[in-house]
Amino acid sequence: MKKFDPTDAGSFVVMSRSEVRRFDAWAINELGIHGTCLMENAGRSCAELIIDKLADIDNPKVCIFCGTGNNGGDGYVIARHLACATISTNVVICGDKSRIKGDALVNLNIIEGLKLPIGQLEMTPGQIADQIAEFVRGSCLLVDALFGTGLKGALAAPYPELINAINICNLPVVAVDIPSGLDCDTGRPLGEAIKAVDTVTFVALKKGFVAGAATANYTGQIHIASIGVEPHLVGQTQ
Repeated sequence: MKKFDPTDAGSFVVMSRSEVRRFDAWAINELGIHGTCLMENAGRSCAELIIDKLADIDNPKVCIFCGTGNNGGDGYVIARHLACATISTNVVICGDKSRIKGDALVNLNIIEGLKLPIGQLEMTPGQIADQIAEFVRGSCLLVDALFGTGLKGALAAPYPELINAINICNLPVVAVDIPSGLDCDTGRPLGEAIKAVDTVTFVALKKGFVAGAATANYTGQIHIASIGVEPHLVGQTQ
């Protein structure tokens, strides 16, 4: 895992939303790497950073907010690896659980089989902040696994309320791939965006991360993690 140095930005690969999507498709469809393998590598990298950050804290507890897509799937992988490291976790599903499918569902089923704590956020406007406060009680760190790089357009209600409720917890947040609510290509918040202390992004820097200095207010320190295959290998399949 590489730590991004803004003073040496030219030495880092930068990808747009569409380039990230094409890279994932190449890894899965042309190389034959299963999506669950890519998700495992991504989630494990995030977990390793979290474990390192919590090394000096006695009996740490982490609350992981998961959306219904693949970003949430990364969150389930993180929860499993933290549990393996004897770190207490509380997974919170934010959205309609019936929409979880594919690789994300595989990893949700695994942590359900392990009987890890899993809560369900009721997405009722005006009632989210109190639920969030209860879910994070006793936690020393939060994980944002709500939305990935594919998010475009203004956030639909009640997600701005949810993001704001997480931000006002005043606890450090590690964002998975990109802070939820941040546009991948512009680096601007889509109404509201998670303010993270660390962002573990996959494969490459995202275009929006280097679009302006203000983006660092949301990403915090950026770390680039491998998913098991690197951009410089793409040409070898041509």
